[in-house]
Amino acid sequence: MSLPRQVMGLVAPTAFRSPRSARRGAAALGLAATMTLAGVAANPAPAGAAVPVGPVFKDGMAQPVFSSNRNDWIREELWIETSIDSDGDGRNDRVHAEVTRLRETETAGLKSPVVYEASPYYAGGNAVENHNVDHELHQALRPGKGWMNRGGSVKDPATDERLAAAAEADAAGEADAAAAGTGPQPVISTSHESNWLPRGFAVVHAESLGSGKSDGCPTTGGRNETIGAKSVVDWLNGRAKAYDAAGREVHATWTTGKVGMIGTSYNGTLPNAVASTGVDGLEAIVPISAISSWYDYYRANGAVVAPGGYQGEDADVLAEYVYTRANKQICRNVIEQLAKEQDRVTGDYTAFWDERNYMNDVDKVHAAVLVAHGLNDWNVKTKHAAQWYEALKARGVPHKIYLHQGGHGGSPSVDVLNRWFTRYLWDYENGVENDPRALIQREDRTLVEYPEWPEPAAADAELNLAPGSDGAAGGLTGDKTRLGTPVTETIVDDASKRAQTLADAATSPNRLAYKSGTLIGAVRFSGTPKVSLRMSFGQPAANVTALLVDYDQNGKAKIITRGWTDPQNRKSISRTEPVKPGSPYRIDFDMQPHDYVFAAGHRIGIVLLSSDYEYTIRPTPGATLHLDTTKSTVMLPLVGGAAAFTAANG
Repeated sequence: MSLPRQVMGLVAPTAFRSPRSARRGAAALGLAATMTLAGVAANPAPAGAAVPVGPVFKDGMAQPVFSSNRNDWIREELWIETSIDSDGDGRNDRVHAEVTRLRETETAGLKSPVVYEASPYYAGGNAVENHNVDHELHQALRPGKGWMNRGGSVKDPATDERLAAAAEADAAGEADAAAAGTGPQPVISTSHESNWLPRGFAVVHAESLGSGKSDGCPTTGGRNETIGAKSVVDWLNGRAKAYDAAGREVHATWTTGKVGMIGTSYNGTLPNAVASTGVDGLEAIVPISAISSWYDYYRANGAVVAPGGYQGEDADVLAEYVYTRANKQICRNVIEQLAKEQDRVTGDYTAFWDERNYMNDVDKVHAAVLVAHGLNDWNVKTKHAAQWYEALKARGVPHKIYLHQGGHGGSPSVDVLNRWFTRYLWDYENGVENDPRALIQREDRTLVEYPEWPEPAAADAELNLAPGSDGAAGGLTGDKTRLGTPVTETIVDDASKRAQTLADAATSPNRLAYKSGTLIGAVRFSGTPKVSLRMSFGQPAANVTALLVDYDQNGKAKIITRGWTDPQNRKSISRTEPVKPGSPYRIDFDMQPHDYVFAAGHRIGIVLLSSDYEYTIRPTPGATLHLDTTKSTVMLPLVGGAAAFTAANG
């Protein structure tokens, strides 16, 4: 017999007012959440197939044997009570959520595991103004001045991009909702549903605190946001209460209690946050382009550094952007406090950032983690994935990593996700834990499996800097640096010149460049490059930036990765110590992790500059930095180590 049609699911009225406050509901995905999964179409069960009473597995994956017709699904809107009152109104915050589940959970006793996405973006975003970055280092701006963008404009291209993405997602979400016969409300999002419901899973979408129809305040990774997202897992396991629009308590009697969180960007960061609590019931997470420490999103080694594409953004700006609940005043003091505590002057690591560092609690993670990240993601930089993954690996947590050649966003295929969720949510023994741990998209876009990442055969190769002349590039060599009188080269800072321009320049007083010989064979690096520089400065403050560059046969530069530091944080990211002009200091810092193959015929390059136009504070040009090349080195994690560099360096 064929699968019977389901009557319309349980849907709250479209003209709804929250029992806590009246606010417009969210009908769409927003911002990075629009990076949905590949291959979303699910195959409907064939006509004449038997009615399934449980999941069907083939090739280690749950099969789409249940209805893919949205009219055959049950949809419920609810508010889940948390244990915190982050908006200070005297009542515990409630998280607005939506459940989409199969009819069989009502009629056939099916118990479904849950694919869960939490987001602050479903309701779109507000117009925001980023901080001014054109000022002297370690300078406290006058009130108001810091909110102007370059040229005095109150608009910012990054803001426009976010608003456009949110508007586009709103339109798409409302169209999806209309197609489902429910109107634009109360659907939060329809992402993930067509992938996972036909395979027997339920899907939950929840709005992060301070956004949409949730209570509470946005705090850009603060503890309250973690608790808010965690409360959904608690409710699914009977440890928290939830209520419908009429105030009736709602119980999750239809679920196994096994939950897998997934999402991109902020939506992927919340799974990291919730997993770091060790909450029971969270069995798997797929953090895509996710943050593991908010300090590393807005700072780097003591320097104030922007996420790529959002120069001048900071914790307060992002909180303002996602503050979409109807009450626009109740969280004002919370956001003002973010602005005070984030410290854009010193860039030091403080208690503010420590609260937002999920690495502190990585030892509590027991959920199986499938990390996904773009190797060219300069918004959420690769350090977030690398340090999170390394810590999980060291603690024996089930883990896998997918690295691709794109930028921000980008999910593994549905098959990869299905094997992961099938193993850890359905508890079906498909052997995924024995698969190769790393899946990497190579430069030619082919997918290659590796036993682990970084490549275990990679070892640090210490490379030395041979000075150039008259602003031309010097050498990058494995030969030992000669002893004797220091050889000093000088950088004159000019923040108006972009890193790409300086890397391409044949000569320039605004950067130092060092190149290997022409490679006679390919060289792969896998891991985190580091620089150790002996430097002095002509003034009390300066930015220091390092680039790892691939120079092709025509001398064209491709920036592979980069890193930044504030020399006033040379001893600790938590402590600013003044720089005495003219005194030499050891400056050690990391670049962003990567995995890259330098092709034969190319040259490996290191470029040093001061301010980085796209990322750092941009002071007035003219600051001087002096590098002692005889006491400065670069460490590259090369497959085959120093011997591989020597063999390939023509």
